[in-house]
Amino acid sequence: MPAATSGKGVLADPWPDRFKAFAGRFSVRTKIIGIVLMLTTILGLGITWQVRTAMSTLVESELTVRAETIALEVAVHVADPIAERDTAGVVSILDDAVASHLDSVFAAVSRADGIIIARAFTDGDGTPGATLDEVLARKADEVPGLHAVSVPIEPDAGLLTYGMTDTRLERTVDGVTLQLLLTTLLVGAIGVLAATLLTWLLTRPIVDLVRTTHKVSQGDLSARAAVAAEDEIGTLAEAFNSMVNELETSRAVVAETQQLRTRLLERLIDAQEEERKRIARELHDGVGQSLTSIMLAAGLLEQTEIPDERDEYTARIREASADTLKQVRRLGRELRPSVLDDLGLAAALDRYVAEFRLRCPEITAEVHCHLPDRLSPTIETTLYRVVQEAMTNVARHSGARTVSVLIGLRMGTVRAIVEDNGNGFDPDLKRASGESVGIHGMIERVELLGGRLDIESSDHGTTVYAEVPISVNTAAPT
Repeated sequence: MPAATSGKGVLADPWPDRFKAFAGRFSVRTKIIGIVLMLTTILGLGITWQVRTAMSTLVESELTVRAETIALEVAVHVADPIAERDTAGVVSILDDAVASHLDSVFAAVSRADGIIIARAFTDGDGTPGATLDEVLARKADEVPGLHAVSVPIEPDAGLLTYGMTDTRLERTVDGVTLQLLLTTLLVGAIGVLAATLLTWLLTRPIVDLVRTTHKVSQGDLSARAAVAAEDEIGTLAEAFNSMVNELETSRAVVAETQQLRTRLLERLIDAQEEERKRIARELHDGVGQSLTSIMLAAGLLEQTEIPDERDEYTARIREASADTLKQVRRLGRELRPSVLDDLGLAAALDRYVAEFRLRCPEITAEVHCHLPDRLSPTIETTLYRVVQEAMTNVARHSGARTVSVLIGLRMGTVRAIVEDNGNGFDPDLKRASGESVGIHGMIERVELLGGRLDIESSDHGTTVYAEVPISVNTAAPT
């Protein structure tokens, strides 16, 4: 079973996060005022644009209808003078038509081929124009917003063309637009004032609550938030005050617990010191003396030339070394991390892996412990020792770059898996040769609890599987 690996999720769209970060730079008051001002501006500009567009369309339509009506009326009046070839009378009628309407620009009578026979201009234009097209082109360049309408003169007496400009009416539209913009500005100012008052009413209790929160965070549990109204913010203030009351009540309990914890730590420290003294005595009296004997026998072995004495000294060294090895193994089994008893297997493994990373920074180590509850001390100690020995072997012998640990429950058993990507070895050969005390120790611990330990190894890495039943009564060595 391979060790669990952690993958990276798909990155979220950064735009919502960027928008939240940007909006978070402003206060609630600034946000509300900005929203009101933005909505007022958008609505005002939208209404102004719609009104201006509608008025401009209406002006153009009405001006065209008006020009066509005047042109039909003038065409009726110039029909008789044209029939009588009274050019002066035609010009007089055209002058009266142009002068009697404020928006008039020109009036002209032309034959069917476009040659003008009579014309009148408001600006007294005396520029000769041979054809109607030339006059229309020139006036379109000179007069902005020109509307020209041509109607026939009955019976077949030519065309009457009448031109009007929408300049005056457009000025009226511009004036109305300016008034609407000023109204929008006034409404926006009123909206900002109203939003300012509203935000003051809304944020005042929030600011008071934040101020009270700061006091509580500094240790002043007597501070209470003012309940200004029975709304959502008032409910929040009441909940906050209730929380502070509970916090103040629990402070005494926490202080008492802290005192108990301090006494417990003192007892633990004393017990640790006693254990260290015992181990120091064991090392001095046992291992130290054995090593001294080895050193003396080695010195005598170096000085003698007699074969029997060399064999005797060699045997003494071998015996002392074996005795020293037994004592070291016993001391190693007696050592035990206190965090395993205090916090449990998960915390102990987390701490051990963290220390492993510090000792072996070239190896990437990770641990995944999925245990809903504490296990029995025997099982936790056994699994901790198995993981400890396996990772120690990884650091010493495997040459691996990564190692992962997985602890979890499976069908009434707890399983520990330690996997690395090192060089690998032959587990059967190691066990048969008796060279690996660590592997033998792991197997012995697991089997004492009725479990089993398997090792799979190849050129691509090694995996250690340890499985122990949850309900065990056999005591394992610590």
